[in-house]
Amino acid sequence: MSYRKLGRASAPRKAMLRDLTTDLLINERIETTETRAKEIRRTTEKMITLGKRGDLHARRQAAAFVRNEVADIREDGDDVIVQSALQKLFSDIAPRYADRNGGYTRILKTRQRRGDGAPMVIIELV
Repeated sequence: MSYRKLGRASAPRKAMLRDLTTDLLINERIETTETRAKEIRRTTEKMITLGKRGDLHARRQAAAFVRNEVADIREDGDDVIVQSALQKLFSDIAPRYADRNGGYTRILKTRQRRGDGAPMVIIELV
């Protein structure tokens, strides 16, 4: 098969990948294990490519995958602006990579996890 099973059944694995992808889009940098990072790289790059397309169909496809979480809260005068992860993807992240053809993420190796020695990495948006 062309994907990693990560020691989980399909539904919990898909939920974990959705959560990690959403967290990466919100925070733009997370620390996780190497195998998880290699899997969420695939999904994150697909979401950014959908964001670059920017049409209604791409927005609906991304909305079906990305969790509905609050990414940013700002005050603009008397108004409070709440930005979701999907809005951040289409308005902030996708325009940043308009001239780039893939390779939106970077994986940096760090120390091993203390409990079980799993190789840990930092995955971030370039």
